Formats: sequence, structure tokens, C-alpha cells
Amino acid sequence: MEGYIVKSVSIALAVLCCVSGVVGAHNYHLNGLTIDHPFARATPPGARSGGAFLVVDNAGNVPDRLLRASSSAAGAVELHQMAMDNGVMKMRALTGMDVPPAGRLELKPGGYHLMMVDLKQPFKAGDHVPLTLTFEKAGSIDVVLEVESMGAAAGAHKQ
Repeated sequence: MEGYIVKSVSIALAVLCCVSGVVGAHNYHLNGLTIDHPFARATPPGARSGGAFLVVDNAGNVPDRLLRASSSAAGAVELHQMAMDNGVMKMRALTGMDVPPAGRLELKPGGYHLMMVDLKQPFKAGDHVPLTLTFEKAGSIDVVLEVESMGAAAGAHKQ
């Protein structure tokens, strides 16, 4: 009986470790910033650009700023904002995105986002795409974008 209990507890702990790893595996930490659920949408065949999205939480009491992003999967990654202007949807490039102290920067479809241009190949659901984010104060961090369906909404996989 004791062997059965030890074996059961060992299996339960192994499963718990695996599950915790999966749940925590898609957020990243950098000097008080947490980058959560970085993802890109799948693109149609032949597409030359695609969108990437994520959330940055700042646990500190000092503001930071996302200055740039880069990826070996694209010729360039631009910081963009999509907004309505007199009933017309407009997109514009930005020189940076603020991350307020004890606050959040949310990059999501229809708002702030990363525009990945000159894609090396279209993104397919299930792919993993490397991305480097550079912040003014926190520095740089490498993350992995999970490619989701073409219509994936912000927070689709958040736990």
C-alpha cells in the first residue's frame, strides 16, 4: 500500500510540474516586466506581412517604453497603432509604446500591434516564431510567438 501511495504521489507531482510548465511557459520576465501570451495570427499563402500581439505588465514604479522588435522570420518588425479616424480605420507606425508604472501595455488586434513585414514564409497555425523585444529601461528579451488561427482574438489562450 505504501509503495502505491508513493508511486501515486510521484505521478501526481510529475503531472503538476508538466501542467505548471505549460501554463507558465508562455510568459516571460524581464526586470519587473512580464510579457504574456505573445502570439501571431496565421497568414494566407503568399502573404508578405502579419500581425503579432502580446501583453506587457509593469510591476515596477518606473515607466518603461517598448522601443523596437525584431525577428529572423521577417525583414522588419514595426510598432503600429490601428485606430478609427472620422469613421476610417487607419494604421500608423510608432517610434515606441509606453508601459506605465504598475500598468499594462496591451498589443491586440484592432489596436497597438507589431507589424511583421517582408515575411520569410507565411505563418501557419502551430508554428513558433522567434521575436526580440527591446525596452528603454528593462533591456532586450527573446520570446516565442505561438502562431494561432487567422482570426485569433487577443487572449485566446490565456489561462
